[in-house]
Amino acid sequence: MTTHPNTPAGWYADPQGPPNQLRWWDGAQWTAHTHPGRPGQAGPQQAAPPNPDPAKVQHQVQQQAQVAPTAGGGGTLFTEPVLVVNQKAKLIELTNEYSVFDQHGRTIGSVVQVGQSTLKKVARFVSSLDQFMTHKLEIRDAQGQPHLVLTRPAKFIKSKVLVTRPDGQPVGEIVQQNAIGKINFGIHTGGQQVGAIKAENWRAWNFAIVDHMDTEIARITKTWEGLAKTMFTTADNYVLQIHRQLSDPLLSLVVATALTVDTALKQDARGFG
Repeated sequence: MTTHPNTPAGWYADPQGPPNQLRWWDGAQWTAHTHPGRPGQAGPQQAAPPNPDPAKVQHQVQQQAQVAPTAGGGGTLFTEPVLVVNQKAKLIELTNEYSVFDQHGRTIGSVVQVGQSTLKKVARFVSSLDQFMTHKLEIRDAQGQPHLVLTRPAKFIKSKVLVTRPDGQPVGEIVQQNAIGKINFGIHTGGQQVGAIKAENWRAWNFAIVDHMDTEIARITKTWEGLAKTMFTTADNYVLQIHRQLSDPLLSLVVATALTVDTALKQDARGFG
């Protein structure tokens, strides 16, 4: 699949449609959603991604992550108690892309890797050097408007992710604290540690997020995406459950962790694998 650099995440040239028509790829199949016109025009740029099958997302939340239906939520990235983060399934991962849904399967945001040069994409294609590269991702709302920018500088052993607003205003940092055993990250803002992300086993499938008093405030659970996707694609799927209402900057940093875990840690498995 090919896409124009200005085309929103998930929209690709329709392989069976007229020239310049875009069709939505949900990570497993082409959908019926299309947009005419050249990539980069106002239509596709402003269009929100179509919702997936709600039953699939609800199954992922309730059966796979064991998260019961939760009341409340304002329908945005920063007001929902449960976020479902699904990476776009690709045979070869040259650009990190994620869709973000609420617990009912409604699209409320996306995460798109930005600022990659052609040379960097070539390097990712022919080698496993992701961990030695700088990665930058934008967390966007359902309308495609960026709200947070995550930058993970090039690293060797331990990761650090810088979280900023789109205008460059610092929000905080997520810093890997150890490289052996159960991986932990510190959540820092204004020079103070305000929380931590703690892996629950050495393979780091699931994480507890705690505040400065070591009280769990959220949880990240990796969900099984199926044998075929696990063996032949790079997709990683997670459910983030926030236990209580949080205020900024901690709220923004907790939301950012749902993407940071994969970018900061899982890339290492591919880098050394």
